[in-house]
Amino acid sequence: MGTQHPDNAGVPFFKHSDNAFVSAFREIDEAYQNFSKLDADEYMWDWEGKHADASVIDRLYSEHYDYFKKHPLGKDKFLTFRLPNIWEEKGYSLMQAMTTILSAEDFAYDLGFKERPLFEAILPMTQSADQLIAMEDKFASLSHYKSTEFNTGHKDSDTLQMIPLFEGFESQLHAPQILKKYLEMYKDHFGRELNYMRVFLAGSDSALSNGFLNSIIGNKLALTGLAEFEQETGMPIYPIAGTGSTIFRGGLSPMMIDRYLEEFPGLKTATIQSAFRYDYPLDVVEPAIIKLREGLQKSQFDIINHDDQEMLLDIAKKAAGEYHETLDPLINDLQPVFDSFPKRRDRHQHVGIIGYSRDVDGYKMPRAITFTGALYSVGVPPEFLGTGRILNKLSEKELNTLLKYYPNIKHDYAHVAKYFSKEALDALQAKNPAWKAVDEDIEAVEKLFDIKAGPETPEQEKHARLAADLVKISDKETKTTLIGRQAILRKFLG
Repeated sequence: MGTQHPDNAGVPFFKHSDNAFVSAFREIDEAYQNFSKLDADEYMWDWEGKHADASVIDRLYSEHYDYFKKHPLGKDKFLTFRLPNIWEEKGYSLMQAMTTILSAEDFAYDLGFKERPLFEAILPMTQSADQLIAMEDKFASLSHYKSTEFNTGHKDSDTLQMIPLFEGFESQLHAPQILKKYLEMYKDHFGRELNYMRVFLAGSDSALSNGFLNSIIGNKLALTGLAEFEQETGMPIYPIAGTGSTIFRGGLSPMMIDRYLEEFPGLKTATIQSAFRYDYPLDVVEPAIIKLREGLQKSQFDIINHDDQEMLLDIAKKAAGEYHETLDPLINDLQPVFDSFPKRRDRHQHVGIIGYSRDVDGYKMPRAITFTGALYSVGVPPEFLGTGRILNKLSEKELNTLLKYYPNIKHDYAHVAKYFSKEALDALQAKNPAWKAVDEDIEAVEKLFDIKAGPETPEQEKHARLAADLVKISDKETKTTLIGRQAILRKFLG
């Protein structure tokens, strides 16, 4: 599933300029290029917190009719809306999105397409079964009203299958209870049964909220919970994971396909975000997508036993506490970097769980991509925050259990450690002694995994020097320029 996540450092392959920014108007061409050039199976059309073009189906079918006649949406290729969550933000665009789904069906029908182009939608920040039922009710009501008042010569579909997106650690952990209630309500409310369920697990937002170690454990526990739910109910479950190129946001890049498939068993859909698609040459990206697709088709759940689940849950909770204690005193130092971060998409001001859960001196945390990229840009990969000291505190049994279910942990930390800048961290520590805790985290990881943090290649050396420069300058435009240069070197913005 291609997405519009703005994590790319470089210029998309379909743009004939040196500007990496993708406007809302260009996103329709982007979706087509992802289908036709990269052979992506699905594309997420995001209505949550950003400007979305309601003419998407009209333009895709009008401008690329021959392609979609051979590869019709809803059959061979799929466009899936991520709707705004009206319990978390104003619902200004929800009716527009639902109306677009209905009018797209009319347009496709008039062009002679047999398939309904849009039939599933993602609900971000899902908290309850009631929300999923309410969204389907709203769509059915709008469909019935349209059929009555704006008859177009054929009966409008009145069903919209919802894909719950569970973003936080707790909501992912309790997803099976929500899904069980949803199945019961669905049959009772609509008088029919579901044939399958797609369930979306976030990776980036949970890492921002509670730290990397908490997030990756949470994803693994969630996949086990979904597997147990599938066994219990007999309902086929097809998990989706929202993950970016950097390890902190899931670690799905063209260079880490095997690692990704090993760490997240049972996944059936993976998000190939902007950095995956645009920060590597096409002759690397295209075979990586083929390999990823084949791997997902073969991927099977690996259920974690109950005792190990309890132990991992305890580790995750302790890791979250250490992360927050480490991060809180550093936020003010990072604010100038957040404010200087380059833009890649048209966005509304963000709301919801991706925003930081607390005010710190009146400042709220940014999106996960900005947060991740900001820490990499100051030479401190965010994967380290709170991790080293919590690993040191684990018993031998706890550590062995973590290593059993996170087999690539040493490889992952050896990889991200190459973007550590000792000079930059020393400069930060000189201004704010709280950064000493990060130094302790890095030293602990080095000792535990027998690795050495710091650059190894000329590109990584340059990245470290730019980080040291970045923390010493105050000019916003210069910061933005340096962040962009570093992002090119590491092949992701955030």
